[in-house]
Amino acid sequence: MSNILKIDKVEKYYGNRSSLTKAIDNISFEVEEGEFVVIMGASGSGKTTLLNCISTIDKVTSGHIYVNGEDITKLKGNDLNRFRREKLGFIFQDFNLLDTLTAYENIALALSIQNVKPSEIERRVNEVATKLDIKNVLNKYPYQMSGGQKQRVASARAIITDPELVLADEPTGALDSKSSKMLLESFNYLNDTLNTTILMVTHDSFAASYASRVIFIKDGKVFNEIRRGNDSRKDFFDKIIDVVTLLGGDLNDAL
Repeated sequence: MSNILKIDKVEKYYGNRSSLTKAIDNISFEVEEGEFVVIMGASGSGKTTLLNCISTIDKVTSGHIYVNGEDITKLKGNDLNRFRREKLGFIFQDFNLLDTLTAYENIALALSIQNVKPSEIERRVNEVATKLDIKNVLNKYPYQMSGGQKQRVASARAIITDPELVLADEPTGALDSKSSKMLLESFNYLNDTLNTTILMVTHDSFAASYASRVIFIKDGKVFNEIRRGNDSRKDFFDKIIDVVTLLGGDLNDAL
């Protein structure tokens, strides 16, 4: 397998010399093509800052981030826009759907921006909607959908351009337990069947147990890492809980 994502000695500081905060402290790791990796940590641990740097929402202070061999920390202007548009999919906690567009139009928007033919857009939207079981809401507006349906529409929008990497920021945070399970099973389908590479940030051990690998971050550093291997999801969940316990009370307010 090839590396889709490489984090190389990344550091991120906020503030100035009189009041300097190190949010990310010399983090390095890699994500291979087709992996489903979760980053866990308490609030303030640096996990969301790291995701923002990978998504180019924020810039690193030092170090490099490579996506499929391309150093995205050096991208500017049109090259940066192209990367965001073509290489990256992003799933937000609060869905970020456009209220004035139907589910179909929300999903199709990224392809429309790329000037894909309407017939091809229709084929691809219907194909991904079938896979995520949301064909019945394609003509509905966000206010007409449940939280789980909106999040699956957001997931469809994230993968419609066939990105090299899908980033998910606390995607189950606004969902009830049933909707969370349906979404996570959709992620497993995307990962197992479509070989979609997913990097998800969460503080939820249940959500993390769906991944193939979990990286734990504490105080801006990698604290531990575990792989699922041949474990059942329940056994992997138990191992995640063991590491959370090692972290002490840091995640207690988040779990």
